[in-house]
Amino acid sequence: MSTEAFSTAVVQARDLLRWRSPLRTELWAARITAALEPAQVRPFLGELAADGGPEARLTLVALAAVDAGRSSPLRDAPGSPDVAAAMVGDVEAATVAGAEVYAEAARGLAGTLAGWVRRMGRVTCEGAWYGKADPYGEQVLAVLSFRYENGREPHILVVGIDQPHGGLAVDALVEEVKFLDDLGLAAAEPGTVAGRILDAFELGDRIMGVEVADTLAGVRPLAITRAQSVPGLVRGASDDTLARFRELPEVPGAREAFEKLAEFVGDRPLWWSPQRVSAFLTSWLPREAILSQAAIAAMTEVVRAWSRFSGDHPAVLRQIDEDAPRLPALMADDSLAGLGKRIAQNRL
Repeated sequence: MSTEAFSTAVVQARDLLRWRSPLRTELWAARITAALEPAQVRPFLGELAADGGPEARLTLVALAAVDAGRSSPLRDAPGSPDVAAAMVGDVEAATVAGAEVYAEAARGLAGTLAGWVRRMGRVTCEGAWYGKADPYGEQVLAVLSFRYENGREPHILVVGIDQPHGGLAVDALVEEVKFLDDLGLAAAEPGTVAGRILDAFELGDRIMGVEVADTLAGVRPLAITRAQSVPGLVRGASDDTLARFRELPEVPGAREAFEKLAEFVGDRPLWWSPQRVSAFLTSWLPREAILSQAAIAAMTEVVRAWSRFSGDHPAVLRQIDEDAPRLPALMADDSLAGLGKRIAQNRL
């Protein structure tokens, strides 16, 4: 007896065969993948393979397109059309939810369907953008634009990357290109942006308990496959925001003070909120930093200059006014020093 997932997929695939939209079909397949538990994958693919109808074949090919990434069967030479046989043997040793399972299940099937089906996964990246999603950069947006090989269905992938929790993906969507007009992002290198997207999803896989948007799971498979398709991927790319800062005050100790600020913001320099300013001035510096008196005296002006560069938000400047006068006393309080700072001080 057919499972509910199989029956639903066949009904929906029948409509998609009429729509003839690669993008719509890939988004649909990504949602199917996200909804399947690992133990459900093999039985589901088995039902589709046993059915063999056009709807079942479309489902198998679409699942492979959004899960197989660079090894998508749409890009490989056709294999055996016997899908049921392809699901045994070496595939038994594959991870149940791995791309190999989907790729093997769909091998040789794309050519049995209408020509538009073979365009799934065959996209060209046409541009990339990166920048703040909100005034304080607590979330940044990484955007890639794509177009299918026939020039149709241009679309953008937008991934929201959380900064307070280390840079993990918290939301993603696929939209029309005109959606980009309202984001106000700067153009960036596609390979770097794609690498950041993959880094953000990888980090999310390692961190438990962080809240993410309900819609993230349904877009994730397609987002990862799209990012993997971008040429010249750069993983672990550094942000050049710090290097573009040219407003260092000309006061004694400013360079030393800025080096500590740069150490604090690290690889998330776009995130600069009142809360982060306060944490830097009242907690991190007293706990971690060993500074000369000149650097302590210069720190307020350095932080102000960085804040102007980071958006010149009134709330951030007010926070500096509130916290900065306390800095000399906090830096002089040895009880606030962390273990690393105390060890370093003892070596001086």
